[in-house]
Amino acid sequence: MQPPRRLGRRLVQLYVGLVLYGVSMAMLVLSTLGNMPWDVLHQGLARQLPLSIGAWVVIVSGVVLVLWIPLRVRPGLGTISNVLILGVVLDMILDAVDAPGGLTARVALLVGGVAINALATGLYIGARFGPGPRDGLMIGIAERGHSVRRARTAVEVSVVAVGALLGGTLGVGTLVYALTIGPLAQVFIPIFHVEIGAED
Repeated sequence: MQPPRRLGRRLVQLYVGLVLYGVSMAMLVLSTLGNMPWDVLHQGLARQLPLSIGAWVVIVSGVVLVLWIPLRVRPGLGTISNVLILGVVLDMILDAVDAPGGLTARVALLVGGVAINALATGLYIGARFGPGPRDGLMIGIAERGHSVRRARTAVEVSVVAVGALLGGTLGVGTLVYALTIGPLAQVFIPIFHVEIGAED
């Protein structure tokens, strides 16, 4: 049994990370310069069907979790929390904040959104309560002997293409996110990594 203090830290870190992740998603959407790859799809679906972008985040996350079954990946508290929290936070912010008109403000939202997303990724992954639905899918594919890089690229290119065809915002922000999120997350994940023993 792990010490209550350590468990408490992990839980706080998990939920702060997930809330910040939802905030970062909203920042990129509000920038109108290009969404995160999966949010291109979520926004495209929202523009074609009468549900919010946040609702589509939840629905698509659930569909991705179904794909875990044949891969035998086990969800954790962080996985389920990811499904429930991100879309809610995203919709709350989009309902409360209007997209700015000025380019300077939009670029600031883009840059800040990518940075906060990397921080959020370090927090929730470092808490070690299980991967998000999309990360877990890639882990499952990798454990079947496939390259994570190739699998992730193929999946995200397909997702972006479909989302753009549906009307999701594909732009320079999507490219900036794709090129920088890996190196930035690699900085933050070790910082917030929580060591837990086998008994935890």
